[in-house]
Amino acid sequence: MSPEIKLTSEELGLMAVFQNVTGVSSRDCVIDPAGDRIIFVLEREFMGQAIGKKGQTIANLEEVLAKPIELVEYSDDPKEFIKNALGTRNVIDAKVNEKADGSRVGIVTVSMKNKGAVLGRGGRNAERARILAKRYFGIEHIHIITQ
Repeated sequence: MSPEIKLTSEELGLMAVFQNVTGVSSRDCVIDPAGDRIIFVLEREFMGQAIGKKGQTIANLEEVLAKPIELVEYSDDPKEFIKNALGTRNVIDAKVNEKADGSRVGIVTVSMKNKGAVLGRGGRNAERARILAKRYFGIEHIHIITQ
């Protein structure tokens, strides 16, 4: 169902650095030049270890790589994965609809007061969710609506 993910040598190198610094294997690495950041996808059980006490491990990694690092918890369920990419506590509901042409669209419901937090500054969080949903589940667009 999901498109095959191919990692570049640069991404593989970053994953090796990530593992050396955090002691955790990442599932995936996405370099986002537009957002000037590196996104790592991890299994749920390793998230705390990767972040470290008071965020120290991730801060060390950001210093080593000289780029902002973002972590997203992986899920086999596209709805749950989109929620994780946006920040689960602010998302009320997420659905994935298939259009007549076969393309898939994610629809995320948030409260009006949390919409800014879900979108992120300049739409960074929404863009992260779109990049990852497309990469893993072939979901082209994510619509964020308010309740």
